Amino acid sequence: MESAKNFLEKLYKFEKAVAIFAFSVMTLVIIADVITRKIVGVGIAGAMRIAVYSMIVTALISFGLASQKGRHLRPKFADNLLPKSWEFNIISIQEALTALFCMVFAIVSAGVVYDTYLLEETSRMLRIVIWPMQSVIPIAFFVGFIRHGLYAIYPEIRPGDNSDIKIREGKSE
Repeated sequence: MESAKNFLEKLYKFEKAVAIFAFSVMTLVIIADVITRKIVGVGIAGAMRIAVYSMIVTALISFGLASQKGRHLRPKFADNLLPKSWEFNIISIQEALTALFCMVFAIVSAGVVYDTYLLEETSRMLRIVIWPMQSVIPIAFFVGFIRHGLYAIYPEIRPGDNSDIKIREGKSE
């Protein structure tokens, strides 16, 4: 369990660094484009496309950042419908279903990326193939599968208040 928790912490730090880098690229490219438009009268060719790609990376990586901190969107309307004594099992089932959802989307999006690779689709503005940028999508969902799969196996490492889980398992804090 501790090795899973340590792995997720290292993964979180890596994801955070990638998100900060991608957000910085997006911000700097937009600022440089605006400045060159004001000074020279012409913007940087492809700046908006680079900014969009950077934003896509930031958004997809942020899915993992939110999950790691327990800040992802989830329906809370059913939280009190089941008895509190079922919580440990419900959490494992919930996380397993989230992991399954992520794996399905990782597989589907990997198929889309592969098709784009086979078709050799390129960005007209940047004249580069787009499949490497698209590959962030299945990677983000695959990482989500790993993260939520570990939460399903070890619900006590899941972010949030897990004190009830630890007590019911006979562990002290």
